[in-house]
Amino acid sequence: MENRSAAALWQSFKSRSQHVPDHYEAWAFGNTEEMADELAELVLAGKKTATSSNYTLYELEQEPLPKVGQHHVLLNGKGEAVAVIMTTAVTVIPYNQVTEEHAFLEGEGDRSLAYWQNVHEPFFTQELETHGLAFHPDIPVLCEQFKVVYRR
Repeated sequence: MENRSAAALWQSFKSRSQHVPDHYEAWAFGNTEEMADELAELVLAGKKTATSSNYTLYELEQEPLPKVGQHHVLLNGKGEAVAVIMTTAVTVIPYNQVTEEHAFLEGEGDRSLAYWQNVHEPFFTQELETHGLAFHPDIPVLCEQFKVVYRR
């Protein structure tokens, strides 16, 4: 049986790559198993090459921001490692300034900015409400681009 753990995929990637750090983080996109599977499939199909997240949460939870050149192990909804991705660009902009291009690169739905807003506003609203904060169109959004550098 194939080992689908993040550690196994990372070791396989490291054995074929140069100048790769020992440390990595493994995570899945989305907040449900179904969403994680759907988004991982979009990444593997080459349709999803960007993501966005609520910048305020990085500050509140004192999490480090992603950095260009950083590698991550991408998981599916079952927690199985499916790919190693590398961050290629990071910007922080207000929600109401996220571009059509970024929405397209996220690869979801019809890839339009309207779709992106319809999905992300309720998602960001829910995240902010758990911290007693309210959504507004100027909230900072961390927009990240990435590429798949290794797949299972």
